[in-house]
Amino acid sequence: MKLNQFAKNTLVYGPLGLFFIVSIYPLVWLLFYSFKNNEEIFSTNVFGIPTEWRFENYTNAFNTFDLVGFFKNSMIVSIGTVILTVILSLMFSYAAARMRWKGSEIAKIFMTSGMFIPMQIILIPLLILVRDMHLSNSYFAVILPYVAFQLSFSTIIFYAFFKSLPYEIEESAAIDGASVYTIFFKIMLPLVKPAIASVSIFVFLFAWNEFLVALIMISDNTLKTLPLGLLYFQTQFGSDWGAMGAVMVISTIPTIVVYLLFSEQIEKALTVSSAVKG
Repeated sequence: MKLNQFAKNTLVYGPLGLFFIVSIYPLVWLLFYSFKNNEEIFSTNVFGIPTEWRFENYTNAFNTFDLVGFFKNSMIVSIGTVILTVILSLMFSYAAARMRWKGSEIAKIFMTSGMFIPMQIILIPLLILVRDMHLSNSYFAVILPYVAFQLSFSTIIFYAFFKSLPYEIEESAAIDGASVYTIFFKIMLPLVKPAIASVSIFVFLFAWNEFLVALIMISDNTLKTLPLGLLYFQTQFGSDWGAMGAVMVISTIPTIVVYLLFSEQIEKALTVSSAVKG
């Protein structure tokens, strides 16, 4: 009897444990990586626990390179991108999903078609546009392109949520004398909080990790973000891979914190019906 119970538990928890190990190991490997030297990383101890915990990799990352500056720039760019993307896509999605106006279908198709345009093919026109707008070497040189790239995705998410809400909610509020702004800000927005949380996380991750546009748009060292800052760890004669690992660990912390803060809202966003319940 006990043997059968053991076999049953093994069948149930064995795959779950294996999935947990496979999921968590990349983060553990990155943490170990940040405490090794170049020899351990590439030859003697690639996958194991560091033979010596080299905390100097973290001090080198802070003392030798402008890690705080890179971190600050990434935070400004990521938060600015999230705020602008959420505000613009929320307003457009609400108007497209809940209001009738001429050209709404065309505008919706135009907005969502941005998802199918590869970023690489518009880099040169984008660079010229940013230059002509006198935004070169500024935070807006990357924030505005990031917002443009993410508007399509976020619009689709918000449109689906707004479309799923019953029209009786707005009709009742309108009968009670609520204006369209009151309905939008005080009634509709609280109902789509799970979608706002989900979109915010995805947009934040995109802006935090993006490299190509930032590399092309920013040449001022004081404005470079963390992905660009990693280039400073590579020189003509060698690379400090341990310090680079320390930077990658530090740069991973905000994304994990953001996910932990909004994980419950993401679970709700997986089902549209949960958004109605708020």
